[in-house]
Amino acid sequence: MSAPTDKNTAAEAPKVSNFLRQIIENDLEKGTYATRHWAGSPGDAAHQATGVPDPAKIRTRFPPEPNGYLHVGHAKSICLNFGLARDYGGVCHMRFDDTNPEKEDTEYVNSILDAVQWLGFSWDSTFNGQTEHHLYQASDYFDFMYRAAEYLIEAGHAYVDEQTPEEMRANRGDFGKPGVDSPFRTRSPAENLRIFRGMRDGHYEDGAMVLRAKIDMASPNINMRDPAIYRIRRATHHNTGDKWCIYPMYTYAHPIEDALEQITHSICTLEFEDQRPFYDWLLDRLCEGGLLAQPHPRQYEFARLNLTYVITSKRKLAQLVYDQKVSGWDDPRMPTIVGLRRRGYTPEALQLFAERIGVTKSDSWIDYSTLEGCLREDLENKAHRGMAVLDPVKLVLTNWGEVFGSDAYLEDCIQPALPHSALAEGQTPPPERVFKIGREVWIEREDFEEVPPKGYKRLFPGNIVRLKGGYVIECTGVGAKDADGKVTEVHAKVIADTKSGTPGADRVKAKAAITWVGVADGVQAEVRLYDRLFKDVQPDAGGKDFLESLNPDSLKVVTAYVEPSLAAARPDEKFQFERFGYFVADRQDHGVGGKAVFNRVTGLKDSWGK
Repeated sequence: MSAPTDKNTAAEAPKVSNFLRQIIENDLEKGTYATRHWAGSPGDAAHQATGVPDPAKIRTRFPPEPNGYLHVGHAKSICLNFGLARDYGGVCHMRFDDTNPEKEDTEYVNSILDAVQWLGFSWDSTFNGQTEHHLYQASDYFDFMYRAAEYLIEAGHAYVDEQTPEEMRANRGDFGKPGVDSPFRTRSPAENLRIFRGMRDGHYEDGAMVLRAKIDMASPNINMRDPAIYRIRRATHHNTGDKWCIYPMYTYAHPIEDALEQITHSICTLEFEDQRPFYDWLLDRLCEGGLLAQPHPRQYEFARLNLTYVITSKRKLAQLVYDQKVSGWDDPRMPTIVGLRRRGYTPEALQLFAERIGVTKSDSWIDYSTLEGCLREDLENKAHRGMAVLDPVKLVLTNWGEVFGSDAYLEDCIQPALPHSALAEGQTPPPERVFKIGREVWIEREDFEEVPPKGYKRLFPGNIVRLKGGYVIECTGVGAKDADGKVTEVHAKVIADTKSGTPGADRVKAKAAITWVGVADGVQAEVRLYDRLFKDVQPDAGGKDFLESLNPDSLKVVTAYVEPSLAAARPDEKFQFERFGYFVADRQDHGVGGKAVFNRVTGLKDSWGK
């Protein structure tokens, strides 16, 4: 069945109940879908009748339109649909809703498939030793959709309307006024069928007419006031080419796609709640005509993800890309899945996030810190530690040669790559990292004050600190300044026999330990300090211009020094830079031309909530 990879720790955690789980469990208990058959592929009632009792207890689907890159809201939907299928012995179908020929692109198709697989899910199922691949596209069902439309016409449930769009809009009414019947609503089925076939055969101009379902123009639900189900549109489709010049509307196509695929629980976001009566009406009519199998799918709605400091509008995300406010769809500040991946997010963190925020029917806002917290939780025991200096100042140990016999002497320092709590049971030896200390090291500029403020415990003249993993040193003062008076070199003396981990190392007490990188083996790196793209909690609330909310400090690029273990990183490998937070070797640029490039994923703690 559809299942995540073994690395998916989130899948192994106890599942919190929600209204969707309760619906599924109730359906399984009552055997709501126990009589379904599955013929091995999507199809109409006659096709499915040739199959065997469906071995999948439930069938869900993830149905993106291939007109853009998926974002963090889609990640929630992916985890929900594939996760429910996994947990209840079912299968989740991967289906492209490619009913709009003017917006789809194979670039988006490939990116969507990659995103689902990266999140740890598969659209394959294995039941009774048989493996099936459930990758589908709505355009493969166009022939059936057309046949269903002809049936609706012949049964008196649909008609061709030649009103202009403006007339249709005016006659539709509003919430306080019922709609007005179209003057074409009383045409005979034979006449409607003749004209509809003319639409199919290209006899009419784009927009000249539409096919509408005949339901109730006085319905309190405006979506039931004879909605359009087919329109004329001369456009080349990426899958069907120029075979069709009429295309089904999404609200018509979607329930048919679900039914042909024998979906049991069609899960979508709340904006489709008002469309559910038409979903049921259409499937009821097609089941009455014997075109589709009973029991047909049911639609259930949940609240979409609203994440603070984030926008998820495809149009607005595209504007950020096309206006070059970001470097592309995979810019690490973007909420796209490719952007989150490049930023350093893990599949496990996103699955944990989806599980933690839960599923409800009421809209609410999730604080961005919740997402970051899930990432920290996932990386805490995975990410190897390392030291980096992001704002370097050179520290010279002026008595190094006297203590060790040569200014050129270098000594190995050994530190654990993971904290003891992260080690697997029986893991020996624990992973270690090795780096060298010598006469010159890089330290953080903020770790030295010529005139220290009250309570300052790091380097200042006369104070003693420990170089983490190395020796205790005593600061002697400033070694050099530039023309602007900025400190460029700090001097100190090393205290012999105080190296961390050696006998007597604690004989000299230091009130602080500072991070550092050796000049001898430290590697220069480009470090991209990413922050939130927007400075407002709700960047586009109230119709305001979201571009005015862009955070000017969302990216700072610094030249840093990192210890050798970090420089040897593979692209996409995550680390904890001690004291600074979690970083990832950029999956595109790291290692190109021998250059080390790291992205900040998140800090060690939430700084925005302060």
